[in-house]
Amino acid sequence: MKFIFYIFWRCWFYCWVLFTIIPVIPILLVVTSSEKLYPIFFKIARAWANTILFVMGFKVVLTDNKLQNGARSYVYCPNHTSMIDIMVMLSIAKNPFVFVGKKELTRIPIFGFFYKRTCIIVDRNNSKSRIAVYDEARRRLANGVDVCIFPEGLVPDDESIILDTFKNGAFRLAIEFQIPIVPLSFMDCKKRLSYTFFSGSPGKLRVKVHPIIETKGLTLKDRESLKQKTFNVVKSGLYQ
Repeated sequence: MKFIFYIFWRCWFYCWVLFTIIPVIPILLVVTSSEKLYPIFFKIARAWANTILFVMGFKVVLTDNKLQNGARSYVYCPNHTSMIDIMVMLSIAKNPFVFVGKKELTRIPIFGFFYKRTCIIVDRNNSKSRIAVYDEARRRLANGVDVCIFPEGLVPDDESIILDTFKNGAFRLAIEFQIPIVPLSFMDCKKRLSYTFFSGSPGKLRVKVHPIIETKGLTLKDRESLKQKTFNVVKSGLYQ
């Protein structure tokens, strides 16, 4: 019975992800045709994310701070363990931000098409792509749009790994633009819907929004210490 539940559980998730997008494809084609319309797309994406979380029986619970009110730009740095990390991030953020995401997600039918049109896509195996991603992220930040980067880069394969090594990109961006980092700990996403097929269950998704880490006055020489500080903060939230 347990395996039947997991098969149903996963099919239920994938069907809702796709079939909630299909009816609004004409609208999405319009709102993703221009960067000026991105705030409208973001509202639709938030509604989509909240719908998926609701039908899956998930309840997002902020354990501490709320995200900032948009008076400044921020680089969001959450840990990455699950397919629902994207939905959770969209659910808790009221102000538009753009994801820096991996190329592999663009292969998902329908979802991948719009993901590519709205996110900054990186091919980890292509050095030119990594440079282009950095330039695009700089441009979006200069235009006042927040950026969300999962600094681990990859989801750890080993179910026992809580947090993998952070990559440099998010911290280089934050220092160059003197933009604060907002560390976030997603405490339950891996337990609720990990990349292991036969796993998961409805329940709470606790999110700890840590105090911002200022970068004013830092230089690229401080990148490693900033990265380690962010890592330690995110990790501390995962043990609560």
